[in-house]
Amino acid sequence: MKELNVKLEIFEGPLDLLLHLIKTLEIDIYDIPISEITEQYMYYIRSMKELDLELAGEYIVMAATLMSIKSKTLLPKVEVELLESDYEDEIDPREQLVAQLLEYRKFKYAASILKEKEIERGKFYTKEATNLDEYKDLVAPLAPNEVTTIDLFLAFSDILNRRKDLEPMETTIVSEEFSIDDKIDEIMNRVFSNDNANGLHFTSLFYVYTRNEIVTTFMALLELIKSGEIIAKQKSAIEPIVLFRNIK
Repeated sequence: MKELNVKLEIFEGPLDLLLHLIKTLEIDIYDIPISEITEQYMYYIRSMKELDLELAGEYIVMAATLMSIKSKTLLPKVEVELLESDYEDEIDPREQLVAQLLEYRKFKYAASILKEKEIERGKFYTKEATNLDEYKDLVAPLAPNEVTTIDLFLAFSDILNRRKDLEPMETTIVSEEFSIDDKIDEIMNRVFSNDNANGLHFTSLFYVYTRNEIVTTFMALLELIKSGEIIAKQKSAIEPIVLFRNIK
């Protein structure tokens, strides 16, 4: 048999070498021709010795294991009458080796995916945290349950994503021209005419759920919160955002 020309690269161990040989020889990992794979493995070991490369003990152990399996497969099979229980004890000598190779291949694949993620993440530049201590006294603490602009943005983003489901089944065709000033006046009137104990639900600000209405309402609400006219609160992440007039 012609010897396989194996490139003497660095392998992570005997299992890594075996997987390389199985792939190169296009062998079915579940039905390894043990004689052929042993021959190629020993050829690689001899090449390492001839090149005075350091040969780890685990490679020698695997060589001995392969020779042992090969000898078992070459033993003549004696045909005798066996009991049913005897068949259960008859195990393919390659079975344990195949199990080890399959397990190793699984972790090798996982390691390659993690390596790809590492390389991908390495392309990003992480900025060091900025020291904001000098601005601490300039930032007013939020009241209990008061939401941030990030919470509002996420709420409006959710409205945008669900606007097709939220559009009313029957609507009257109206102009979609919503100005920020008009929306500010409308929100102010509704909040101030509403019972401030219960507040006004954020979702009640919308009628036709068009992109123009949603964006304009978002800008108007930010202006009112920035000026301190209105406070937005939320008891928990799953509760609705409620608007209250700011009693100064």
